[in-house]
Amino acid sequence: MEYLSAVALTLVVLYFLGWATTQVLGRRLLAWFEALLDRLPLVKTIYGGIKNLIAAFHTKPERVERVVLIEFPSPGMKTIGLVTRTMIDKASGEELAVVYVPTSPNPISGFIQIMSLTKVISTDWTLDEAMQFLLTAGTAAPDTITFARNVDAREKPPPAPE
Repeated sequence: MEYLSAVALTLVVLYFLGWATTQVLGRRLLAWFEALLDRLPLVKTIYGGIKNLIAAFHTKPERVERVVLIEFPSPGMKTIGLVTRTMIDKASGEELAVVYVPTSPNPISGFIQIMSLTKVISTDWTLDEAMQFLLTAGTAAPDTITFARNVDAREKPPPAPE
């Protein structure tokens, strides 16, 4: 029984020691590593951009779902896009969506579209479902998707020029 108690106590102490090391030493090592990368001009830009991209996917943009459909490459065809943020057009005050359009089966490559928020079609897909769809070239997907825009949400025609 003494050996069992000693083993259990040792495991608890080792677990606590590992946790404490991760909390303190791990954070210090990460801060040191990031400071080192911050001194390298090209690496700083790439690492900082990737870090910002990851942070952007942790917060959902306002007034729009993360996974959307946009009309591309031609009218009547749609592609999956990921809204990274929204912004306002300085001249018109119109709300715009910044949409990252990943390629399949390698979603790391892709391109960015800035478009009117009225042109995006929100889906009820999660980010995981969209990534699975892209990585499997569309073979793994939920059974339903919102392909057409709701009649009430259709874009109104632009006002006639004066």
